Amino acid sequence: MSMGRPKKKRTWLKVVLLVVLIGIVGVGAYGYSIYHNLQKTAKGVHTPIDRDPVVERPSKLDMKKKEPFSVLMLGIDQREGDKGRSDTMIVMTVNPEKKSMEMLSIPRDTRVEIVGKGVDDKINHAYAFGGVEMSMNTVEKYLDIPIDYYVKMNMEGFKDIVDAVGGVTVKNDLDFSVGTTHFPEGEISLNGEEALKYSRMRKEDPRGDFGRQLRQRQIIQAVMKEGASVSTLWKYDDMLKAVGNNVETNISLDEMKSIQKNYGDARKHVEQLQIDGNGAKIDGIWYYIVPEEERMNVQNRLKEHLGLS
Repeated sequence: MSMGRPKKKRTWLKVVLLVVLIGIVGVGAYGYSIYHNLQKTAKGVHTPIDRDPVVERPSKLDMKKKEPFSVLMLGIDQREGDKGRSDTMIVMTVNPEKKSMEMLSIPRDTRVEIVGKGVDDKINHAYAFGGVEMSMNTVEKYLDIPIDYYVKMNMEGFKDIVDAVGGVTVKNDLDFSVGTTHFPEGEISLNGEEALKYSRMRKEDPRGDFGRQLRQRQIIQAVMKEGASVSTLWKYDDMLKAVGNNVETNISLDEMKSIQKNYGDARKHVEQLQIDGNGAKIDGIWYYIVPEEERMNVQNRLKEHLGLS
């Protein structure tokens, strides 16, 4: 691997864990201690999950054959004395043959069947009811695609990851304030605390949750960009510490290496997807209702991208 400039192909995957860990794999030549710490962090965040998939693959995923795969990113809003809810749910499908990635944000209030609970409820409650397993199973059934991997991140700790890469710069399209923090339109620089506020706001946005989802993706993209810069690579220790304290995933270090080696071209085309629907109250509770035809359209789009149609 190159010991000098970071390669752009390391910046394609919009998963904060992979942004940090995969990017740092490429600096192994800086010395044994870096790679040793990388291995230690990767083992620390590696949390396999034993579950019976709701949607089975035709055959086991083979990364060596560059087969398309999917990832569910869960941003957990955890409060003291509470298991927490999935404040952020993003499904990513990666297809190296098409050299593309599709990223779908699922509104947290989407009314779905919670698999394993036997009730229709907001999709973000699946994590509160049954953790990562119930979240993966619920998303699988709702989208009718296999979910191969998950990345769970503590949203409060997200600010540590932003600070570890030296802050981020984003292009803001809406002038707003959160408390005493003002976010003007245009290009703005954010530290970790500011980035967390920026990515969480939705009440003042006429787009509601869709605006919030857009800002979340902006921050992840910005972290990805900073995480691949030479100046940030020198801060690997802070980055590894931030990831180790705030991230869990069932992606192993070897699988991360395979993603870096075999799926880099997918960065060339990234499609942002959303599910269209409407808000409605049911028994006094507000939900986001997605028409069945729209859900099937999204399902077919993702299946085609995963080579399963």
